[in-house]
Amino acid sequence: MTIAAAVRIMGILNATPDSFSDGGLYSTRQSAVEQARLLIEAGADIIDIGGESTRPYAEPVDTDNELARVIPVITGIRTFSHIPISIDTTKAEVARQAIAAGASIINDVSALRNDPEMADVVIDSGGEVIIMHMKGTPG
Repeated sequence: MTIAAAVRIMGILNATPDSFSDGGLYSTRQSAVEQARLLIEAGADIIDIGGESTRPYAEPVDTDNELARVIPVITGIRTFSHIPISIDTTKAEVARQAIAAGASIINDVSALRNDPEMADVVIDSGGEVIIMHMKGTPG
């Protein structure tokens, strides 16, 4: 396999009102799903969906609110595409429900350290995992 064959483009979709990279432009289901469609048309191979900002000093989001942000987006994308979807979360329950809704990759910025159940969710999903490294903790 060549390096070019291994390169994949990940379209980042922040379904948050307080993202530092897109200013909260995709915090509704409709705007997020439409942005995913545009990312796919532009050549994205994977869509990464996050429902909790990791920007410095971001307010924590509880599990229910994070689920309310990401699950409708995942199911919306699944109405028109089978593109791999990555769920960007540090919460095992969010990852579990996102996988059930159609995500196939878990992207955990805490490297599976934030939630003691996350490693089991990764194993049970049988999918892929992205383990990030960061110095310190978000916030």
